[in-house]
Amino acid sequence: MQHDLIAQARTWLAEDPDPETRDELAALIDAGATDELAARFAGTLQFGTAGLRGELGAGPMRMNRSVVIRAAAGLAAYLKAQGQEAGLVVIGYDARYKSADFARDTAAVMTGAGLRAAVLPRPLPTPVLAYAIRHLGAVAGVEVTASHNPPRDNGYKVYLGDGSQIVPPADGEIAAAIAAVGPLAGVVRPEDGWETLGEEVLDAYLARTDAVLAADSPRTARTVYTAMHGVGTSVLTAAFARAGFPEPVLVTEQAEPDPAFPTVAFPNPEEPGAMDLAFATARRVAPDLIIANDPDADRCAVAVPDTSVEGGWRMLRGDEVGALLAAHLVERGATGVFAESIVSSSLLGRIAEKAGLGYEETLTGFKWIARVDGLRYGYEEALGYCVDPEGVRDKDGITAALLVAELASVLKEQGRTLLDLLDDLALAHGLHATDQLSVRVEDLSVIADAMARLREQPPTALAGLAVTSAEDLSQGTDRLPPTDGLRYQLEGARVIVRPSGTEPKLKCYLEVVVPVADAAGLPAARARGAELLAGIKRDLATAAGI
Repeated sequence: MQHDLIAQARTWLAEDPDPETRDELAALIDAGATDELAARFAGTLQFGTAGLRGELGAGPMRMNRSVVIRAAAGLAAYLKAQGQEAGLVVIGYDARYKSADFARDTAAVMTGAGLRAAVLPRPLPTPVLAYAIRHLGAVAGVEVTASHNPPRDNGYKVYLGDGSQIVPPADGEIAAAIAAVGPLAGVVRPEDGWETLGEEVLDAYLARTDAVLAADSPRTARTVYTAMHGVGTSVLTAAFARAGFPEPVLVTEQAEPDPAFPTVAFPNPEEPGAMDLAFATARRVAPDLIIANDPDADRCAVAVPDTSVEGGWRMLRGDEVGALLAAHLVERGATGVFAESIVSSSLLGRIAEKAGLGYEETLTGFKWIARVDGLRYGYEEALGYCVDPEGVRDKDGITAALLVAELASVLKEQGRTLLDLLDDLALAHGLHATDQLSVRVEDLSVIADAMARLREQPPTALAGLAVTSAEDLSQGTDRLPPTDGLRYQLEGARVIVRPSGTEPKLKCYLEVVVPVADAAGLPAARARGAELLAGIKRDLATAAGI
């Protein structure tokens, strides 16, 4: 067994094109580190609807140049099988370790396969790549990014020619094509022959960002901005300057790309502590709001002044921002369909219904939201907002930030704030309070065990609220394809439990709806909502054994 493992590792080593991972693997072989080798050669990173994502390192269970070259070769074979033999593939990348190398390898493989390849000029936000696919008439796009994952991770996200991320059956067909790739020596990789795009593709994206704003809207909101050590700063500040907003005050410690992400444990605005430097900057300069992007700038986080919380600043939940942007678009006379994933707040449906607009609920992920017919606006609770689906059929943290700043400016002229508008929505539709129980694990079997336990013994009540229905979403519904998840409807509440598609986490999404008669009743409704959410979280953790 050990002999087979060493032989497998030596075979991989012989064709690894990267001196860094070659040295790493050779050291493991020389040290006889069988446990570590067994982990790296336990299978292959699985290509799915999120593409590839994993820790950097040598071996088929890690992200490295060998894995990326195989993925690119499989994608090229899939595109040619679809009759796209001479089609254009656009490649973007972030500023993480190895991202530029993975982008170059992808361009070389596409060129060697007879396709045309074009690489974005430098590390840029993921939405610029999503825009470029449609703008340039490409047949596919690849973004090298691990979004908000830890520093040692990287990833490989695939889009098709409609500018949205892959969904079944394309993901399975691409995975099969990757599995069919033979030795790397047989993958043609020329030294050149692809195009490196100029700044004009970014200029076209920036020109498009203006389209999300009303022509005569006020542009007075003052912001503090953090790029979370990612690639957002130059693009967001350019978009704000074009639109005529005051120049954002940067969180200087996090403004420049840095793949080590030195000031945060996890480069995700939702993680505890990630926004501390932004809050400190805001306390110094007293802006109207804080805006944060994640490292590839496809997500947008918002914080607002709130004297009732410690430190004077409060992060808005993704569901709150989702509802605020929806209300703003309704006020501006938007037409079309509003869409969200099943884990997001039901408030969006109520806003759409009252406005006489179409509404759709999809599986988790913008790969599904972006495919809704007639989409005008889509959002997901994990800080993702699609506010210009004709330009970017994916979440876009830059245009979402512009729209938030416009809304804050409109309210500022009225002597009001985003919190005031949230109060209005609670009075109109009931207080929709949401929270999440999220458990990060080292051992993925913990997640499988929790899901199995909930399937075998579904809870009958949570926080004293009776469970009125329990759905196993792996069976699919009349409106949703199958997915690994569970949905519970309660009297005045809803719970969804699912494994994360991109991180080793079990995620439970909680929502309670508390009726509110008048403004005087809002504090009591908030207290009741918080009490119920805490109770549901406690009881659900017990039921799941986590």
